[in-house]
This record gives sequence, C-alpha cells and structure tokens, in this order.
Amino acid sequence: MQLFHCSHCGFVVFFESFQCVHCGSALAFDPDAMAMLALEPAGGEAGRSGLWTQRPARAEAPQPPGRYYRLCGHRGTHGACNFTLPSDAGDAPDQLCVSCRQTRVLPDLSVPGNQRRWTQIEAAKRWLFYTLARLGLDRLPGEQGPVYEFLADLPGAPPVMTGHAQGVITLNVAEADDDERARRRLALHEPYRTLLGHLRHECGHYFWDALVLRGGHLQAFRDVFGDERADYAEALRAHYARTPLQPADWQAGHVSAYATAHPWEDWAETWAHYLHMVDLLETAASYQTAVTVPHAMAPQRQQVHDPFSQPRPGFDAMVHDWAPLTLLLNSLNRSLGQQDAYPFAPSPGALAKLRFVHELIASRTA
Repeated sequence: MQLFHCSHCGFVVFFESFQCVHCGSALAFDPDAMAMLALEPAGGEAGRSGLWTQRPARAEAPQPPGRYYRLCGHRGTHGACNFTLPSDAGDAPDQLCVSCRQTRVLPDLSVPGNQRRWTQIEAAKRWLFYTLARLGLDRLPGEQGPVYEFLADLPGAPPVMTGHAQGVITLNVAEADDDERARRRLALHEPYRTLLGHLRHECGHYFWDALVLRGGHLQAFRDVFGDERADYAEALRAHYARTPLQPADWQAGHVSAYATAHPWEDWAETWAHYLHMVDLLETAASYQTAVTVPHAMAPQRQQVHDPFSQPRPGFDAMVHDWAPLTLLLNSLNRSLGQQDAYPFAPSPGALAKLRFVHELIASRTA
C-alpha cells in the first residue's frame, strides 16, 4: 500500500482514514483516480444534491469547483466505507461504491457484533480491491466477479464454510473475531491467519477460473502446480486426516503446508503470497526503505523498489528486495515480543510457482 497525504494540508493519512487528524478535512478514497482526497460539501444546488468537492490545497487560493463526488452509502448509514462514487452515480442515499457493490449478502446487522465484524471484513476487502486494481485485475474484460457473501452461523444450521464457488466468495464473519480466528489457526496448525489473507486466498480461486481456465493457460498451470483434475473433496479429506497435519517436506515445493492438499489450493496459497509480496514491497518503497543486508564479511545496503514503478521490476528483482525486507519485518516484530509477521521462507520450488503467478499477471496486463 502506498503512503497517502491529505490533499488539503499535506499531512500523512492512510488508506483507511475517514478524517485528517491534522486539519480535520473529511477524507475519501477515489477508486477511479486511486487517490485519497480531502473533500467538503459542495455549495449551491450541488450541495443540496449530496455532492462533495475537493478542498483546495491550503497554500492555494480557492478555485471554482472541479469534479464532484458522492460518498458511498455505507458511510452515511454505517460509517463503514470511505470510498467515493462518481457524481453521476445517482442521488439515492444508498448508492454503493465499486467495492461495496461486490458484496451481495450481508449478515444480519441487528445481531450484536455483526456490524463490527462486517465493517472489518469490508475494510479488508477494500484493501484487496486496491491491490487488484494496482495489478490491473479489477476490470478484466468479459469477467463479472468476484462477488462476496458474508454470512454468520445460525442456531441449528450447518456452520458457514469460508470458500469459493463459481465466482462467489463466502466468508464466515466469525473470522473477524480475533479469539475465534486464533482458535482456528491453532486447531489447523497454521502459522498465519488474517481477514486479508483469507480474501487474498479465496480470490485466488476466482482468478484461477478467470486467468488460467478461461485464459487458456491450463497446461502451463499443470506443468507447474500439477493436475487439478485430482478429486478435490477426497484430497481435502486426505489432507485433514494426516498425522501430523503438516507433511515434513512441504517447504520444498510449496509456500505453505495447506498448499500440498491439492493443485487448486497450491495455486490459491501461492496467489495470496504473491499479493502479500507486492503489497509489502509497495509499502516499504512508499516509505523509501533501504535495508542493509546482514553479512559478517560484506554487508550490502539496498533500496526497496516499488513493484508498480514503470517499467515494472521483474520477478527476480522483486525477490531480491523481498528476502531482506521480510527479515527486517520479522526482526522488528520479535523486538516487540510478537510472532513473525511473515512466518514463511519460500524455497526455490515455491518461488517457481510465485514466478508463474507474476508472469501470468504481467502477460495479462502488459
């Protein structure tokens, strides 16, 4: 994620921000321009129609209103979104932004805790939307998905299973509770489990359909990940029946132990890790991070490069920046008594699969 600044006062703000803490401006993210804007209610008839306009930079004289914006309907009703809509999106107060429109089923928000859970999940989904947009994957020609259903367990009904099917990503909103997510992580012997990680993984299944299957890369996929025609349900049953759950040799060719379950899961885990990589690299580059790679004989200092700079860095250059950056990140976490933020060390076999994802995206968006 890049670092943003208030367009009115220049103070640092963040992707999740609703208000600048320095000048008090209302903030909203414009997904068309991929920019964070300081806004104010428009004057005259435009203001009475619920339109907003950008505040001028503090050092500049006021200018006539330029582009008008609407705020996502979930901002007014639930305080749950900071995205904008174009001014011509319609003046109904429940008009939703491009990210919120992707969610077609919400949990019952009258149930205590569900609004908080849903709000946290939507925030993670907007983060995912940003990364996919930066990669040029938010508007693939001929593709309509993914869409999302955020559901809660109901008494007497089977538990909601997080997963993907035919373009629909389902997430159990209980995953928004830290204690429940930690319980599931420990029960499944996972080193990492987050809302954003779930969404990145599940959208990987959708993009397998869109980029591999419908994109004509099925044989190339099988050459790297294996044959996905293996019985999926049986593969998952066999995976969870293992003792221990994590095979001893999983690191040789996979980014995670769960990736060994089936080629589809291998792809989704690898896809999620690729999104982890580009997001962390962009964040570090936004802060102009340089890392001195520890070495007893000849330490080397290297700048972290933006993966979205033009021309975009190749995969080898990204890995060159990625490896020392994760060492730094994990060391900082340990200094605070926390677990490693990125508890993985991709092997050459796993990196080959990450390279496949990188090159497929690059070829699709070139």
